Amino acid sequence: MLQKPKGTLDILPDQSRIFDKVEKLLCSKAEEYGFGRIRIPTFEYSELYKRGVGQSSDIVQKEMYSFFDNDGRNLTLRPEGTAGVVRAVIENALVNESMPLSLYYLISCFRYEMPQAGRSREFYQFGAEVFGADIPSCDADVMRMVSDMLSSLGVKASLEINSIGCRHCRPKYHKALRDYFGKFRDQLCPTCLERLETNPLRILDCKSPICKGIAADAPRTVDHLCAPCREHFEGVCGCLDAAGISYTVNPRIVRGLDYYQRTVFEFISGDIGAQSTVCGGGRYNGLVEELGGPDLSGVGFAMGLTRIILALKAAGVTADETPPDICLASMGEAASKRAFVLAGELRERGVRVMFDQVGRSLKAQMKFADKKNARFVAVIGDSELENGRITLKSMKGEENREVSLDAEGIALAVKKA
Repeated sequence: MLQKPKGTLDILPDQSRIFDKVEKLLCSKAEEYGFGRIRIPTFEYSELYKRGVGQSSDIVQKEMYSFFDNDGRNLTLRPEGTAGVVRAVIENALVNESMPLSLYYLISCFRYEMPQAGRSREFYQFGAEVFGADIPSCDADVMRMVSDMLSSLGVKASLEINSIGCRHCRPKYHKALRDYFGKFRDQLCPTCLERLETNPLRILDCKSPICKGIAADAPRTVDHLCAPCREHFEGVCGCLDAAGISYTVNPRIVRGLDYYQRTVFEFISGDIGAQSTVCGGGRYNGLVEELGGPDLSGVGFAMGLTRIILALKAAGVTADETPPDICLASMGEAASKRAFVLAGELRERGVRVMFDQVGRSLKAQMKFADKKNARFVAVIGDSELENGRITLKSMKGEENREVSLDAEGIALAVKKA
C-alpha cells in the first residue's frame, strides 16, 4: 500500500477545521495591524537561501530539499519564508513604497530533519515582516501582535527576548565565545566543534545536554552590546513595559538563522512538550542589502501552525463541523430529482443543504441527518410533489414549519428560524 513520505502530514477534515479557524484569526489580526498578504513561490533558486539564511546555518548545511530541474538550474523547496519575501520585495520594487512596508504570509515549508511531535518535514507557517522601521517600538509592536494573536486563539505562551548585537559588536562577542568554548573542545559535540569556527553563537542553541551545561556559564550577549544596540534593546524593553506585556530576558536565545541582528524573541508554550517554541522572530537589518537591495531594515516572525494546533488541543480548544441548515430526504425517482434541483437553488440563497446521494432508505436518511446535526429535515415524496407543500421538521426541538415546495419559501423559513 502506498503511504505518505516520512515527515509529511495528512490533515483530515476535523483537523482542517482547526487549521482554518487558526488561519482565519491570524490573517484577520494581521490586517487589523495594517499588514497586507503576500504569496511567494514554493521553490526558489538555491542561492537565495545560501546567501539569505546563511552558509553556517543547520538549514543550509543539513536540511534543505534541493534539486536540479530539467534545465540544470539548482532549486530549493523553501525552508522558511523571510528570504523569499525579501527577494519578492526587491524584485517587485516594493522597496520604493512608502515605509514601513508590512507583509504577512501563510506558507508550507520543507526541511529535512528528524520528525517528532510538532515538527515535520513539510510544515506550515504563518509569518509577518516589517521593512523600513528602525525604532524599538516597531520590534515591540510585532511582539504585541503575536501576543494578541496567541491570546485571541486561547494559547498560553510566555515571551522571552534577547539582543544578539549587530555586525559591529558581534565580532567581539564571537571572540569572547571562542575563547570560552575553546577551553572545552574535548567535550563539545562534533556539530558544536564546527560551529566554534563558523558561528559560535549557535553553540548556545545546541540541544546536547553536555553542550547546554557548558553554555550555561558562557559570556552573555547583553554584556557585549555596542552603545547603539544597548540603547535599542533598552528601548524595546521600555515599550513592552509601557504596554504591560510580560517578558523575560533570556541571553541564551540566538535563533537558528544567520540573518538576525539585535532583537530576537520567542514565545514559549508549556503545553506541547519538548518542541515548546510556538513563535520565533527578531530583527534582520542588513538582509535586504545582502540579497541585492538597498540598506533597508527588517523585523518579523514565523509561527508554526502545527505547534499552535497542539497547544490548542492541550487547552481543549476545538472547531466544530458546520452543520447543514437542512437535509432533503426523498422517496422515489421524481422526488430525488426535485431534491437535487432544490439543493442547488437553496445554496444560491445561502442555505447549507444536503440531499441523499447514495440511495438510502427514508429511515437511513433521517439517521444521516441526525448524525450530521442538521437543523431541519424535509421529506419529499409523491404527496409533497402533488401538493407543492413541504414540512420542515426541526431536529433541535423548534416548531415544525409547513412551507411551499420552492427554494424561496424554504430559505425564508430556515433563515427566520
